Amino acid sequence: MGILSTIFEKIFGTSKASAMEPVDVEKVVAAAAATKKEKLNWKESIVDLMKALDMDSSLNSRNALAKELGYTGALGGTAEMNIWLHKTVMQKIAENGGKVPASMLKK
Repeated sequence: MGILSTIFEKIFGTSKASAMEPVDVEKVVAAAAATKKEKLNWKESIVDLMKALDMDSSLNSRNALAKELGYTGALGGTAEMNIWLHKTVMQKIAENGGKVPASMLKK
């Protein structure tokens, strides 16, 4: 199972959205983030999004996610890669039944 599938499971409860109603991603992730000791900027940070979902946010995991999603830039945790990952993950969530605020989607 890929990292994106794991993110889907954490948000939708399954590896693919199957609910009739869209899942309010902001509500689900905000609730998860509220249980953490540290303040997480999950709306902008892929690292914090993964932490909020109790996932490994290490460079190795983010590099694997970047490869899984077809990132063509330099790997290594650059700001460019991390921003791309966050926007792409949010876009994929929206494409699969997640209600994601427009500010978190690719433009």
